[in-house]
Parts: sequence; C-alpha cells; structure tokens
Amino acid sequence: MTSASTIRPDGATTAPVPASSAAPPAAVPRQAWVMLVVATVGFTVNFWAWALVSPLGAFFTDELGLSALQKSLLVAVPVLVGSLGRIPVGALTDRFGARVMFPTVSALTILPVLFIGYVGNDSYPMMLLGGFVLGLGGTTFAIGVPLVNAWFPPAKRGMALGIFGAGMGGTAISAFTTVGLRRSFGLEFPFTLVAVLLAVYAVAAWLVLRDAPGRPMAGGGVLRRTWETLRLPVTLQLSFLYAVGFGGFVAFSVYLPTYLKDAFGLDAGDAALRTAGFVVLAVVMRPVGGILSDRLHPVRVLVACFAVVAVFAAVSALERPLEWIGTVAFLTMAAALGAASGAVFALVAIAAPAGKVGGVTGIVGAAGGLGGFVPPLVMGLIYGWQGNYRPGLWLLAVTALVAAAYTAAAMRSVGRSDATNA
Repeated sequence: MTSASTIRPDGATTAPVPASSAAPPAAVPRQAWVMLVVATVGFTVNFWAWALVSPLGAFFTDELGLSALQKSLLVAVPVLVGSLGRIPVGALTDRFGARVMFPTVSALTILPVLFIGYVGNDSYPMMLLGGFVLGLGGTTFAIGVPLVNAWFPPAKRGMALGIFGAGMGGTAISAFTTVGLRRSFGLEFPFTLVAVLLAVYAVAAWLVLRDAPGRPMAGGGVLRRTWETLRLPVTLQLSFLYAVGFGGFVAFSVYLPTYLKDAFGLDAGDAALRTAGFVVLAVVMRPVGGILSDRLHPVRVLVACFAVVAVFAAVSALERPLEWIGTVAFLTMAAALGAASGAVFALVAIAAPAGKVGGVTGIVGAAGGLGGFVPPLVMGLIYGWQGNYRPGLWLLAVTALVAAAYTAAAMRSVGRSDATNA
C-alpha cells in the first residue's frame, strides 16, 4: 500500500495519506448553494454599477468634448481602482469574512453611483473622481471567491467559482440597458435604479449571508499578510494568466463600444448591444471553463483558450468586414476569454494555501483588472497615432500566444500532487 505527501504552494507538507483510505468526495450542503446564489447576485449588481460609465462613453464624449485618450481614461479609471482595491478587500475578507464585507462594500458603492448620476456628469474632472470611487463595485470579486471556496469541497470548486464568476454578466446588463434607459427616462435613471438595487442587496446580504463554519481566519496585519501572499510563486504565476484572460475580457467589455463605433461606424446603441453579446457569451463560458477544469485540469483548459485567443485576435487585426468574419472572431475570443477566466480560479482553488484564498484572490483579481485597464489606454493612443486599431490587436495575439506557451511549460505541476487530489 502506498502513501504520499502533498506539498502545498506555501512550502508546507501535509501528513502522508494512504491511497486506499482517501475519503469519497464530500457532499455539498444545501446552504452552500444558497450562499453561492447570494454571492453571485451581489457580484452581478456590483459589476453592473462598476460598468455604468462604459456604455455612455460616446454620450460623455460628445457632451464634454473629450479626446480619444480622455475617453479611454474615463472608462478605464473604475477598472483600475476596482482592480487595485481587490488587494486590501481580499485581505480584509480573509480577516472579517464575506458576511461583513459584502454588504459593506455594496452599501458604499451607492455613493459614487448617485454622485455620477446627479452631481458630476457635467464635468470631466468630476466624472473622473466619481469613476475613481465607483471602482469599489469591482472589488466584490475578492469577497465572493473566498466565500464560495470555503463552502464547497475541492472537487466542486471549479464549477462553483465558475458560476460565481458569471456575475461578471453585470457588465452585460449595463451594456444592454444603460443607453436605452438614458434615452427613455433621462441620464439619472440608470444610476438611480442601480443605487436602489445596491441598497436592497446590502440589506439582504446582511440578513442572509453567512461564512462557512470553520473557515480559516487570518490574523495579523493586512500589509504583512499581503506581502506574504505576494511572495508565493503561484500568486505571481496566476496573476499573469488572469491578467491575460480576464483582463482581455474587461478590456473588450469597456472599450468594444468605442472600437466598433470608430472602426466600423456603428451608432452607440448598436455598438452597446453587440458588446453585450460579447459579454454574455464570455459570462456563459466562465462556468464552462470551471467545469472543464474540474474534469481535465485547469492547465489544459488554459492552454487551449489562450491559443484560440491568439488565432482570432490575429484575424481581428486584419479588420475584415464585421459581417460575418469579424463577428465570428470577436465571439470566439469572448468564449475563450470567459472559459480562461473560469479556469484560472479553478487553479486558484487547488493551489492557494488555506487561509490565504482571499489574499491570493485579491492580488490575482487585481492583476486581471489591471490587464483590463491598460489596453483601452493603449488602444486610444494607437488610434490617435495610426487612425486604426490593428497594432493593438496584433499585440493581443502575441500576448495570448506567450500566455499559452508559458502555461504549457511552467504551470504543468501547479495544483498536482502524487496524493489523491480532490
């Protein structure tokens, strides 16, 4: 009879476990599904708030007389803050739990939503200020992942985290509804609606949400724990992969309306609807990526997804007619980026040390958001310099190809062990 020790990413070694005594997969308690639903709804509403400015980029460009770079910065600022904010929010979630953090952050996000809707929409500096604080909504990702991770057994975490990650569909809701609501009811209405939903959710989360029994509770200062998490090799590796996968999704979700308008002459409504289609497909594919990762291993899924992105980013760089080649290329990239996002956090679930899932999630999530912050600025600069977006799309193709090669070569052993791996 053989036994094996498992080496964790933080260097610790668990006790040997006889292969014949491996426990069967744990059943998922009913309350875990309830927590998953509550967390996913909260993530969706907060991401809806986080993405409110992007569909109105063309409107604010005309109203405020913005340049291409100013427009890019306006839609990218919430992404930047929502990304960097995940680092302290993830560490705080390890310390205080999602039971406290989810309703708190949701309630605080109401303030910038109402500020942009009623106070700051006639001034570019005020819009930047509002967008800066609006980034709070994007930090909720670092709250939900450790919550879901603690409630579900390892063999089901890829699927559960994929379902939670589908809450990024809040950006699709924003793309589908914001322009139409502004035209029908005025600029203030979509912001008021989202503020009300955030308030309702904050109360509901406070009443219903519970942290998993026996979840590891981190001690010590936030800065020290963040530094210790950052020093883990797996944190930096996963950060790079998520910067490409989720960062690519975020970049397209915030900048695709502008790209379609500039490159193909679409009006704001049509561009927003096509962007929503891109986002919906990516959202649907995220849990698919998690499920495939549970069955095949996340590394295999990631290599395939990044290779697909590389091929179709190259096709898009040729700027063929939108119907039908361009549409197929963008939708295929949406599917691959969504599945890659789910696969990365399936890998987090099996690679992050217990008690540091929130911290790892915060740093990896920040990298993903930063991966979405930079491309819109680059695209704006390229368009102002070249008058087209081809160099930016070629850069995406090369980056995805590098990510596929790196994953295949350097990530093969992450999350694997000789012991039975749930």
